[in-house]
Amino acid sequence: MMDISFKAISITNEIDLNKIALQCGIPKKFTWEEPLILRGRILQTILGKEVDESKSVLVFSFGCVVFINHSTDDEIKVFLNYLQTFEPEMDLKNIGRYSDDYSLHINEKAALELTDEYVVVPEYEPFYPELISTVLAKSVALEKTEEQLEGIHDRLETMIDRLEKGKLRIGNKELARTTAKILRHDYNTLAYIMILDKPDITWTSSNANEFYDKMMDFFELNDRHIILKSKTEILYNIIDGFSTISHSIRGLFVEWIVVILIVIEIVITVLQIMGWLP
Repeated sequence: MMDISFKAISITNEIDLNKIALQCGIPKKFTWEEPLILRGRILQTILGKEVDESKSVLVFSFGCVVFINHSTDDEIKVFLNYLQTFEPEMDLKNIGRYSDDYSLHINEKAALELTDEYVVVPEYEPFYPELISTVLAKSVALEKTEEQLEGIHDRLETMIDRLEKGKLRIGNKELARTTAKILRHDYNTLAYIMILDKPDITWTSSNANEFYDKMMDFFELNDRHIILKSKTEILYNIIDGFSTISHSIRGLFVEWIVVILIVIEIVITVLQIMGWLP
C-alpha cells in the first residue's frame, strides 16, 4: 500500500459541521466528538474535478481541517474557499500559520515508529487515517490556542507595568475584555478541542486505543493541555488581583466623596450658626 500524507490546518475557532453535511446531502447529525469526512463523489463536487479515491478531507468542529493525500495547494485553496461560504470569518490569508504536515508509512518489516514527520506501522488498519488526523488537528488547534494565550499574557504584562508606575486605575471595560479573552481561551480549549475526549473507535478496538494513546503521548497533547490549564489559572488569579485593586480604589474614592460631603455640610452648618449664611 502507498504511503498516506496528511496536512492539518487550524483556520478558525468553530465550524458548524451540520450545515456542511446538509449542503453535501449527508443525512446525519454530527456531534462535536466526530469529524465530518468528505471523499469520493462529494469531494469531487466540491473541488470541481476528478478526485482519486485515496483522497479525503476531515473537518473538525473546533476549526481544523485535515487533508489526506492532497498533493497540490490548489485543491486545498478550493476547499477552504468552499468552507468559507459557511464560516465567513475565516482568514484565508494566513492559512499556513497554524499547520502541520505528516505521513503514514507502511512497512511490513518494521515495528511501530513515531517521529516528528511520520509514523511507521507494520500493516495498515482502517482506523489509522482518522486517528492520525484527529491528533494532528488537536495539535495545530492547541498551537493556535497557545499563541493566543501569549497575546493575553502580553496584555496583562502591560497592565502590570502600569501598576508598577503607580497608575492604579483600571477600567471596568478593560478588565471585562481581558477576562472575556481568558474565558474564550479556556472554553475553546476544553469545549471545542476536547483534548481529553477520544474517538469512538478507541472504545471498541484495543489496537486503536493503544495507537491513539501513543500518538497523544508523542505529540504531548495531555502535557500541553495541563500547561495551558495552569497558565490559565495564573491568568485568572492575576485578573482577580486587578479586580480587587480596582474595586478598592473605587471604594476609597466613594469614601472620600462621602467625607468631603460631610465636611461641606459641617462647614455650611457652622457658617449658618455664625450668621455668615442665611
